[in-house]
Amino acid sequence: MQLSEQEIVRREKLTKLREMGIDPYPAALYPVDATSKSIKNDFEEGKKVVISGRLMSRRIQGKASFAELQDSEGRIQVYFNRDEICPDDDKTLYNDVYKKLLDIGDIIGIEGELFTTQVGEKTVMVKNFSLLSKSLKPLPLPKVDDEGKVYDAFNDPELRYRQRYVDLVVNPHVKDTFIKRTKITNSIREFYNKKGYLEVETPILQPIPGGAAARPFLTHHNALNIPLYLRIANELYLKRLIVGGFDGVYEFSKDFRNEGMDRTHNPEFTVMELYVAYKDYNWMMDTTEKLLEKVAIDATGSSKVKVGDHEIEFKAPYPRVPILEAIKIHTGYDVAGMEEDELREVAKKLDIEVDETMGIGKLIDEIFGEKCEHHYIQPTFIIDYPKEMSPLTKEHRTNPRLTERFELMVNGKELANAYSELNDPIDQRERFEEQLKLSEKGDDEAMFIDQDFLRALEYGMPPTSGIGIGIDRLVMLMTNNSSIQEVLFFPQMRPEKKQVELTEEEKTIMDILKPQDEMPLADLKAKAGLSGKKWDKSTKSLTKHGLIKVEKTEDALLVKYTG
Repeated sequence: MQLSEQEIVRREKLTKLREMGIDPYPAALYPVDATSKSIKNDFEEGKKVVISGRLMSRRIQGKASFAELQDSEGRIQVYFNRDEICPDDDKTLYNDVYKKLLDIGDIIGIEGELFTTQVGEKTVMVKNFSLLSKSLKPLPLPKVDDEGKVYDAFNDPELRYRQRYVDLVVNPHVKDTFIKRTKITNSIREFYNKKGYLEVETPILQPIPGGAAARPFLTHHNALNIPLYLRIANELYLKRLIVGGFDGVYEFSKDFRNEGMDRTHNPEFTVMELYVAYKDYNWMMDTTEKLLEKVAIDATGSSKVKVGDHEIEFKAPYPRVPILEAIKIHTGYDVAGMEEDELREVAKKLDIEVDETMGIGKLIDEIFGEKCEHHYIQPTFIIDYPKEMSPLTKEHRTNPRLTERFELMVNGKELANAYSELNDPIDQRERFEEQLKLSEKGDDEAMFIDQDFLRALEYGMPPTSGIGIGIDRLVMLMTNNSSIQEVLFFPQMRPEKKQVELTEEEKTIMDILKPQDEMPLADLKAKAGLSGKKWDKSTKSLTKHGLIKVEKTEDALLVKYTG
């Protein structure tokens, strides 16, 4: 492991602390009785408090020092005075431990008294302090100049997502996003619990990946010697519970889809699914409007939410637009009643990429997604989907080619998907068999036939309405984030590049090249001052590890830093 100069110094301090008999990672409970927020809200001059947190800044002035402590609630100023901390002759705790052996980022505990400084700052006078955890890596703290400009901010997305623990410490607004996420899920729970619906749990490992059209992750159970899938949806299990006699069930489920990653998709994501007996999709639209209005107010204080350049109004009611009408409005094509070949021709005329594995449902879905979806900024229910697009949905009561399904579009993206649930076991079997034909054509997202679910339906499922709401996308909307990675604590990342151990000769080359990004090979070789053999060996190794690249230009060979 290659350590920076600062990391080496911090480890040396760690050794000195242990030599002094100070445990830098004590096991005992620390009796915290206050936070930065509670101190400010309930401030009493002279009140004794015990707080803990990270040392985030300090200004040492001889025998006195002002510092900032950061805990889970924010920051508070603390005042270290040598004679207060060390009233006797021995000044080691202040002179050596505090001034020389503590670092920014260390977690400390403080016993002190509250007072107000001459400039009115609420502050803790330190009477005693304890080291609770020594930080061995320096925090990437941003710097602010006299004009208020910020430098060296920790804002590289890959680093932030990969090291979320650092991101949360140095970028306080990130924590606010995740606090709001919890408010959103609590608001949904409160809404459904008041209606008497039961929160349940269903299997993540499933013998058949049912309930949606998506590519699953496959695994293997050794003891049973069977393949299992990470669930792509929990729908079919929740419907089994409706068959079993529950009138309303919901679940916040982690689902997994082995598909692409982008700003709105992560292979692991959270969905809330609700199923209520004796209801239909019209009732579900009414209910969803009320739910989202409540969530917006609970999370942001208003039914109007700022999202990018738009202000989204979540106050009910929302428009309801049939999907085929939406396609006609935005493309000029009336695709109602078209067969597969006709739809494929329309898609090609609209410059939409299609292939022979796509059936009617997939083709309509592609046309709507490419040409219509982005127009719906304000919450809009897109309703009455063709039967081929909705293998788990009840046939429309007035048009047998359609189903009673809606998707809620907000800010140009799908937020929710809901049905009047199909409860005819014979019809359901036929729909599954149609999906099987698509699978045989090469559609790797087509649904499997779940024989046990069909058996459950044969015992009788009451008329039911169900909905799935994408929690990650909902949080993105409510926190004004355009990337799903911003609302997941630990989004999926590509494997981290392995740190390369460099020789002294390779370090010499990199130290010269990195500040320049690129330079002529002859100039770099001259500045490095290496023998021909060492130069060749070092540049070959650096090229192999992807740290440099040599390109030929009209004038000469150019070396570029690519690490």
